[in-house]
Amino acid sequence: MVLFKRKTVGKPGEWFFNVETGTVEEGPQSPGKNRMGPYASREEAARALETARERTSEWENDPRWGEGGRGEGDAD
Repeated sequence: MVLFKRKTVGKPGEWFFNVETGTVEEGPQSPGKNRMGPYASREEAARALETARERTSEWENDPRWGEGGRGEGDAD
């Protein structure tokens, strides 16, 4: 039984994408494990999954992220 429920508090104008429901929320309304953000606008939050796919693709195709995790020219 939960005696106290922790209330998540955000800043006004922060937008989040809820990955469980597929909806955009103003302020952190859902648990952190279910949301992406914060984003500066509703539109950015609505594109959260698309943005994540684009970034993942860029990272996967970046030669610096090959086997071993470091590129040839990286300094220690």
